[in-house]
Amino acid sequence: MKIKTTKIAQLTGHNAAVYALANGVQDQHFISGAGEGWIVEWDLEAPELGQLLAKIETQVFSLCHLKKEGIIVAGNMHGGVHWVNLNIPEETQNILAHEKGVFGICRVNDSVITLGGQGKLCKWSISEQRIRESIYLSHQSLRSIDYSEERNEIAVGSSDNNIYLLDAKTLGLKFQFTGAHNNSVFSVRFHPTQPVLLSGGRDAMLKVWDLESKAVISEQAAHWFTINDIQFHPEGKYFATASRDKTIKIWDAQSYKLLKVLETIRDQGHVNSVNHLYWSKQHHYLISASDDRSMIIWKIKEN
Repeated sequence: MKIKTTKIAQLTGHNAAVYALANGVQDQHFISGAGEGWIVEWDLEAPELGQLLAKIETQVFSLCHLKKEGIIVAGNMHGGVHWVNLNIPEETQNILAHEKGVFGICRVNDSVITLGGQGKLCKWSISEQRIRESIYLSHQSLRSIDYSEERNEIAVGSSDNNIYLLDAKTLGLKFQFTGAHNNSVFSVRFHPTQPVLLSGGRDAMLKVWDLESKAVISEQAAHWFTINDIQFHPEGKYFATASRDKTIKIWDAQSYKLLKVLETIRDQGHVNSVNHLYWSKQHHYLISASDDRSMIIWKIKEN
């Protein structure tokens, strides 16, 4: 498979590093959160026009858009979880639930899961916007989360080098990949069509885990520095990785072979760490967010 990439636009509306991306109200929209505390919605059809949805007092590290409820849940650098009602943004709640940063937020059915820097996982009621349950998984930061509806499992990557598989209903520990990476596990992602989990870490390794045998299928030094995020294309044909080495890489989702590298000079890519990725259903564009305060919209298709 050969991949052709085109840079569509570079969005420079934020005044600080952009850490988080999420789906927007419509398919052509997406939402960003950044270090100056702004939460902004962007339109892929008019990318130069960003709409400020909310502003919080400190850095936004994570986002989850509850589209049906019209709510954005945002995690900040001090452990606060903000519930932003898009219809009444002035009624935004900030609940101090964690210590240090809130590094991951994920919807699981009628609940939201948040991950904190002190190793605590919180399960929130969406309707009541309060914590139902909390557990300590680790003595170190919980850095990444993903949910598989089909498997009824939550995967959590931690700074203790481990990956935890939890029952999505009970939060019971089903399995622990001990020493999954040689350093913090910054990204975990369930394969959309196979019983497989991908993980990326501060050790720059990309690993593929068989969820039945719990064995490593593939492992490779995918980047020069930390892998910050892994995201699958909406059709599951390939996936992208984002790294502190300033590059984005596109991989085959079956063979796990490298297909394309998006670089600073050759592709007019980011000039600092790439922190987060988002695949849009609209045109299947890939959006990347960076420490360079910008986001880039990429068109990626098979040649």
